[in-house]
Amino acid sequence: MIELEKELAQIKSQKAFLVGFQERDEDTALIAGQLEELADLVRNLDIIPLAPEIVRLRNHQVRYRCGTGKAEEVAQLVQESEADVLVFDSELTPSQQRNWERLAKCPVAGREEIILEIFASRAQTKEAVLQVELAKMEYALPRLKRAWTHFSRQRGGGATNRGEGEAQLETDRRLLKRRIQQLHDELALVRKQRASQRKSRLRRPVLQGAIVGYTNVGKSSLLNALTGADVLVKDQLFATLDPTARKILLPGNLEMVLTDTVGFVRKLPHQLVEAFKSTLEEAVLADILLLVLDISSDTVDTEWETTLGVLKELGADEKNIRVVFNKCDRLDMERDAVKLARLRGMFPDAVYLSAKNNTGLDELKQVLADFAGKSRNLLRVVIPPHRHDLIALAHECGNVYEENYTPEGMAEIVLAIEEKFQHRFKEFLQ
Repeated sequence: MIELEKELAQIKSQKAFLVGFQERDEDTALIAGQLEELADLVRNLDIIPLAPEIVRLRNHQVRYRCGTGKAEEVAQLVQESEADVLVFDSELTPSQQRNWERLAKCPVAGREEIILEIFASRAQTKEAVLQVELAKMEYALPRLKRAWTHFSRQRGGGATNRGEGEAQLETDRRLLKRRIQQLHDELALVRKQRASQRKSRLRRPVLQGAIVGYTNVGKSSLLNALTGADVLVKDQLFATLDPTARKILLPGNLEMVLTDTVGFVRKLPHQLVEAFKSTLEEAVLADILLLVLDISSDTVDTEWETTLGVLKELGADEKNIRVVFNKCDRLDMERDAVKLARLRGMFPDAVYLSAKNNTGLDELKQVLADFAGKSRNLLRVVIPPHRHDLIALAHECGNVYEENYTPEGMAEIVLAIEEKFQHRFKEFLQ
């Protein structure tokens, strides 16, 4: 991983040969779609993807994963195409990666390394930077050998007479393990601070919503359209990595805080699911999830399954989830009539909109308002003059519909407020 970073930096704006492995029971169209996505990922590093190669697996081989003959054929194609890097859509073991590098005579990367590089280039907050570094270090640890293959390891002897590369390798491994522990310690402190900030925020009765979905479906555009925010919007994978929260005023004078989260992708590296818990935890803690899908995508079903799978891994699949189909402006009503009818049958309660054209937003706001309204109950209370704290709470955290004062200074208030705050008014209910 350490050497690959230098290699990737040197080959930017150059060419990558893409390879996907197809199991016996896998559909060719699915593998082709994953390779298209891999091509998009590679472009995010300013590397030009070449026409991909699909390798059909009859059985798994230890050395290259595929058979030696097929591996040599792929290596020949790499050399003929003058590719600068060989990128696999699947995860390779450290030894397989080294074997491919020797055979293809060029750097070899997997989808996981490409995604890690993209995340590293775009992380902004301190926590995100630390988490990406940790993910890269943990990925690099078992792959350190390939960084020192140019040193001799042929000087026989015992433990005190090891090769130069072997000694350097052990030194690097110790340094890497030490850095990994430091990152864990730093992250623990940052998470403690974030938990304190979140606890303070959650004391307020403003409902929390999270916008989740596949990468590049328009989540940031939707947040901007709903709240007037200025979150970065770019037609590329993982344009937004750090969570952005904005308050939205809903019909009925109701409020909600919406958070934009990192986009999901097929084969999201496990290290990144763990690393970006800071972003994804917003989905776990939210009261309602807006699961955004790109209705114009040819792989919308797969994107739905991928997103739901990641939410399940996070334990957020039992939340209140409302499906939102974005990019409706790209639909051809005649050509896509069958597709639209099928999706309406699958998701009868979904909202259809275009964040780009600001169409369908009012319907979504009403959906959120209806949800927010159900979480509040109407109270009629009489508050004595000395309980100004409750009067302030009613105005700050609830919706006050009537407020009158008696000659004795008693406040007669009709308000709607969330259940978790109703016990504060219990003794003053009328």
